[in-house]
Order: sequence, then C-alpha cells, then structure tokens
Amino acid sequence: MKYDLIATSTFGLEAVVKREVENLGGEIVKVDNGRIDFRGEKSLIAKGNLWLRVADRLLLKMGEFRAESFESLFNQTFDLPWEEWIPQDGNFLVQGKSIKSTLYSVRDCQSIVEKAIVKKLQTKYDVDWFKKSGPRYKIQVAILKDQVTLTLDTSGDGLHKRGYRETAVDAPIKETLAAAMIELSYWNKTKMLIDPFCGSGTIPIEAAMIGKNIAPGLNRKFDSEYWDVISKDIWKKARIEALKAIDQEVELRIFAYDKEKRAIKIAEENAINAGVDDCIEFAEKTFGEMKMKEDYGVIITNPPYGERLSDTLEVKKIYEFMGKVLKPIDTWSKYIVTSYENFEIAYGEKASKKRKLFNGTLKVDYYQYFGKRPPKKK
Repeated sequence: MKYDLIATSTFGLEAVVKREVENLGGEIVKVDNGRIDFRGEKSLIAKGNLWLRVADRLLLKMGEFRAESFESLFNQTFDLPWEEWIPQDGNFLVQGKSIKSTLYSVRDCQSIVEKAIVKKLQTKYDVDWFKKSGPRYKIQVAILKDQVTLTLDTSGDGLHKRGYRETAVDAPIKETLAAAMIELSYWNKTKMLIDPFCGSGTIPIEAAMIGKNIAPGLNRKFDSEYWDVISKDIWKKARIEALKAIDQEVELRIFAYDKEKRAIKIAEENAINAGVDDCIEFAEKTFGEMKMKEDYGVIITNPPYGERLSDTLEVKKIYEFMGKVLKPIDTWSKYIVTSYENFEIAYGEKASKKRKLFNGTLKVDYYQYFGKRPPKKK
C-alpha cells in the first residue's frame, strides 16, 4: 500500500528536495512553494527521514479538503482514519497555521481538529479521556485560502538536527542549507573543497557526509520510529542499508579554516560526532593565510554577515579583501552565502548565478562564481 507524503523545504530549495525524493524512489505528485507532495510505501517514511539532506520535515498527509466553517472542519477531520495511526496512549498534539482563509483563528482551528480526533479515537478506544503517555504524534492543520491540509509529522524534530552539532558558534548555518549549498555547487568527492570561514564546521562536515555517502539522519531518532504502525523491522532494515552504503574507501580533500581557535575546536568535536573527522583538515587560519594547494577546486563558505552599522563596515572590508584574493584564481569555483545585499559590489564581481534562500528565517543570497573547467584528460 502506498501513502501520501509531503517533504517540506525552505523556499528556493524545492527542486533540490524533489531530486532527493526521486532518488529515494518517491512518486512525485506535485511541487509547490515549500513542499513536495509524493507517494510511497511505509518503508519510504524510514528511508526518507534517514536520507533527506535538504528537506525540513517528512509529513504523512492524512487528508486534504475545503472548509469554510468549523462544522465542516470538524466533520471532515472526523472522517479521516486517525485510529489507524494513533494508539490509545498516543501523545498527540495539534499545531496550526491559517493564511487568507475564512477560518482565520488558528487557536480555534486547532481546538476543533483536536476535538474531532478525540471523538474519532473514542470510536475505537472505550475511554473518556486520553492519558497521552506514549509516543509523540505531532499533528498540523494548515489552511491556505480555505484549503485544509492535515498531516502527521513523521520526523519529530526538524531534519536539520543531525545529532552531531552539540555546540555551535554564533549565527551558525543550518545543516540543511549547508547541504543544499553543496548540492547546488559543482563540488564532488573527487575535488578539493575549502571553507575559509568554517565556524562550527557545518559546511565541511555536510560535504564529508555527502562524499562518504553517510545518511544525515543516521545518528538520531525520529518520532515515527516509535510508532507501532511502522514495524521495527522496517526501521532496522533502513538503518542497516544506510550503514552498508557508507563509502569507507573514499579519500576526500576537504579543508576547513577559521581565525578563531574556539571555532576550530568546536568544529573538530562536531566532525568527530559525525564520524568524518578523518576526512577534514582543520586549521586556525585567517582568510589571508589560506592556500590553494591545487590548480582546480571549490570554495563553499558562509562568511560573516554583520548586523550593526559598525559590523557592516567591517564586513564590507572582508568582502572587498575576499574579492582581491579570489577573483584572480579563475580556475576555482566559489560559492558564498550572505545576507549582505551589496556583496557583489564589495566583492567587485557579478556572480555567475544568484539564488534567494533562507537560513532559518533570515533571507540570504547564494552567490555562485563558476571557475574554468580543467582540461579533459586524453
């Protein structure tokens, strides 16, 4: 049996997530802003949570319908098969959002949906109230222009929480965005990669995990892993397959630099937690001390942004210096993410391509400078 699933994504990364879903065997139904609807068997819930690098969450779609009254919302929610998924002790909680809809009160919508679910569960379980002492079932009611989508969150915590980043420096980049930057670049495991502003090491760690083919969710647990309706065997098989898929023989050339000693220490610890400390060379270096050891390679980085005026002036100087150092090295491709809107002016060169993305709620731009391709080997 196949189920309706939704992989949510940051705006601008839908195409990357769609490709990830297709690679896992999902049947794409539609792609919309911030979501990829697809179909797959129960095993894809386990596989998707383990392997999706760029998606934010993996949701099970319980139902979709139009509702302009609370009565309609209650009745159509009641009609859905909640009792097939939520056990008697299930710790279910309802979250919601409503945009441009007749039912604009999110709190009231949440309350109506919860009442309908309780009523439906009581048709199966002979109880007056539910203790909610068991596994977590996060339910979301999302209403857009009177169109209601009800989902169960199979992930629990967001997929960006890989489990390796116990500590981080200020303003860290999200793991999912770091993975997306790599997926959108020309880097692959045969090329040298440098991150000259590595911070807590997220970009080089995500690159090493891609290079070694390590499933990003291998070191964490998911809410649906505790659901009775998805057998332990499904999860066990998915995890064993992920472990077998790791490339233990690959030799990666990834270099991570930062001027702060504390940042390098944190990055090294995070790399150990991720199981890729043997793939990355960390060093305490300023941007000016960076050396390109090969004629061709890739730079992917998240340099300082600057929020206050004094910071902005300092950041502008950093970007000007980056341009002076990097522009002459035309055989290297450079990928830089920043919220500084005048980056190209400071850097001194218009990007080959620019994408609008988000790091959490912060709008950023991803500047891509494509280097010359190496000559073809005879």
